[in-house]
Amino acid sequence: MTNSKGAPYTIEDRQLIAETAGLRVQILTLASGQEIPWHHHTVVTDTFICLNGPMVVKTRSSDADHQLRPGDKCSVAPTVVHRVAGKDGAGCRFLIVQGIGKYDFIAAEN
Repeated sequence: MTNSKGAPYTIEDRQLIAETAGLRVQILTLASGQEIPWHHHTVVTDTFICLNGPMVVKTRSSDADHQLRPGDKCSVAPTVVHRVAGKDGAGCRFLIVQGIGKYDFIAAEN
């Protein structure tokens, strides 16, 4: 188990692929029952590509929920509150591209 860099939650695994001042690429693995809790970013767009799933990216915007299967992708724009988990509480694994801009993690209420 690992804490995701700069975030107050624990996930099964985090593999950093690349990181610069304005861009970060990682592979994140969530075990059964784990999630990335409700949050948003000030300027960073999160782009998710499902590797093992299915997984769900829930938002509090008009976009609602994005159910992703392996190979599917979706993006969440800056300031949009969202959370990520495996579908029905199962585990999942995904590539996440975060940028362009300074990364922050602003927790939101459940």
